[in-house]
Amino acid sequence: MSFLRGSENYVWCTTSVLGKGATGAVFQGVNKNNGEPVAVKTFNQLSHMRPHDVQMREFEVLKKVKHENIVKLLAIEEEQEGRGKVIVMELCTGGSLFNILDDPENTYGLQENEFLLVLEHLTAGMKHLRDNNLVHRDLKPGNIMKFINEDGTTTYKLTDFGAARELQEEEQFISLYGTEEYLHPDMYERAVLRKPVGKSFGATVDLWSIGVTLYHVATGQLPFRPYGGRRNKETMFFITTKKASGVISGTQTTDNGPIDWSRELPSHCQLSVGLRKLVTPLLAGLLEVDPHRIWNFERFFSEVQTVTSTKPIHIFHVNKAASIKVFLKPEEKYEHLQTYVCEQTSVVPEAQILLYQERLLLAEVAAATPGKKYPDTTAEEPLLLFNKNNNNVSMAPEPDVPKFPVFPNIVSVENDASQAKTACSVGHVVRRRVEALCASAVLCARCVSRWGALLDSRLQRVDARAEALAARAHCLAQAARALALAAPAACSPVAATGALLAAECDALHASAAALRTRHSPDALRAEWDAAAAHEPCPSELRLHLKAKTLVERLRDSWQHLVRDRATRSLTYNDEQFHVLERITVAETGRRVRALLQRAAPLASARADAIADWYKVAQTVFLQTQILDKDVSGAELRLAALSARLQDAEREAQAALGGAHLASSKNETTDKEKEKEKKNVKEECQKRQEKREGVSAGGAGVRALLHAQDDLAAGLASNRALLARLVHAAHALRP
Repeated sequence: MSFLRGSENYVWCTTSVLGKGATGAVFQGVNKNNGEPVAVKTFNQLSHMRPHDVQMREFEVLKKVKHENIVKLLAIEEEQEGRGKVIVMELCTGGSLFNILDDPENTYGLQENEFLLVLEHLTAGMKHLRDNNLVHRDLKPGNIMKFINEDGTTTYKLTDFGAARELQEEEQFISLYGTEEYLHPDMYERAVLRKPVGKSFGATVDLWSIGVTLYHVATGQLPFRPYGGRRNKETMFFITTKKASGVISGTQTTDNGPIDWSRELPSHCQLSVGLRKLVTPLLAGLLEVDPHRIWNFERFFSEVQTVTSTKPIHIFHVNKAASIKVFLKPEEKYEHLQTYVCEQTSVVPEAQILLYQERLLLAEVAAATPGKKYPDTTAEEPLLLFNKNNNNVSMAPEPDVPKFPVFPNIVSVENDASQAKTACSVGHVVRRRVEALCASAVLCARCVSRWGALLDSRLQRVDARAEALAARAHCLAQAARALALAAPAACSPVAATGALLAAECDALHASAAALRTRHSPDALRAEWDAAAAHEPCPSELRLHLKAKTLVERLRDSWQHLVRDRATRSLTYNDEQFHVLERITVAETGRRVRALLQRAAPLASARADAIADWYKVAQTVFLQTQILDKDVSGAELRLAALSARLQDAEREAQAALGGAHLASSKNETTDKEKEKEKKNVKEECQKRQEKREGVSAGGAGVRALLHAQDDLAAGLASNRALLARLVHAAHALRP
């Protein structure tokens, strides 16, 4: 019997099966002309029994659609030997999303970046269908393919349009298609329960299937699971139709037992808390049976656009020694970021200190900067979140990891393969936990260096300001003393104030210099090194790399047992190797657990070390803030003194200027001559005294006026500097 089949330009082997369905199968083939690998869909006898227009519908739909998120049609040809038409499509080497979810690594759902990629590409493909008035009617992970591009990137594509048809927005259909776990409840009632319900269906049935698919992709599980699975069809219908609005899952764990309803994604889901807040309302809207609440496609496309256009902000919360992620919409501002951070950490906005690299985040962006313009962050290079009001550091308790399975004494190729797959799934969970603990320890050390650099730059600035302030204060004090010598009555109080302010500024400068010397980056680093010296860093011990290697070993053993299951009957020697693989799985699982038990206390010790360091670092930060405010206050008082000094200068000029008045007129009358003669001696004496006084006073004024230009220039320079310092003080104030 030949397994090779072909058409005019393509050939394929029936042993290279990519997938099978009710109406046909998909095989891997090749183009005879250029050797390009392709996927070839053939149709069975059941398909040929359908009406001719139904058979042709898939061909017409594929000819109509052309989009990067829909599997590309290459050709429709006649199979040799008159077997009918075949559809030749591009080959998606990444397999179906169903197979990807079946991998032990994805037992608890896809990782966040991959989930977002599926969400974006699935939505884009569906939008193209709706723009062409098409309904798919069989959306599920098995009909979403992973295509690996030449540059190594991934594109997810919709496939299998055997159930698709053209349908206007308000048009209805009555035929039944789809896979029962993903069917809208109204379709489930007719197709699965076989109830004679006179209902027709619209294009929105695809939205329900999308909701079930996205839940499956996010969690690795179906949202609605009766005890016994497909066998318990009535309970399945009850769960989907009786759930309250907003409920996104319902699970029955015992026969005839209660239903566990949930409005949230399960804790084992790999999506971050920040993304769950966006995805959960999306799932609730899609999994809605109330006709008054049901979404339309425009609402779905709009909500997905909101989710996929957000800016992910990675943040390391020092007080919990844990990483979080928030999602900032394109036009949201700093206040929104603070709100999202507060929701996940309970750190109120007023107490948040966010560092980007070695600077405050607000030195990188303004309060009004939109989210789309925020700097990129990663899990390895996140923002660092400190709490002004709390220097306690305590790691949050982690949920228990699933237990590794135990092989029974009896060898069973079927059961052993299943147990090995479970062990591999648990191994991936433990690996991710170890990686998170190692990353936390690394980021704790980074907090020390980044925070130390920030404190050093702030201490340098406040020290420089205090030094310049002291110099200017002395200049003003000297000017005030000079005026006091010329005009004691008007300028003595100003001179006294200047002397006090100069002394205060000297004290501030001394405090700033001492604080900077005592708490240099090296000194703060030494505090951390001393606290962290007792336990090594789990990352430096390469525990995360060891965990990865052990999980790969678990995977190899699982695949070996899967091959044994396919063989069914083992020879004596094969059975001995099979038993050895079971032992390998058990021993490797034990070693993986031991790595987690080693990493957890080491990461906790690093958290304790950063707690000791943070108490010192936060104290220095607060002292720097206080000193900064004191310098700003002294700058304001120095500005006030400068203004007073100008007023005193004017008063002194006015007082001393009176000494330059002209002498009294010497005109006398005849009647006064006799009197003048009598007093001539006294008058001469008075004039002599007056001339001596004017001469001395004039010399003082001339000396003062001679220095006035220099004094005015110094005051003007001082005022300009003070203005700049005050401006800088406000800019630097946290």
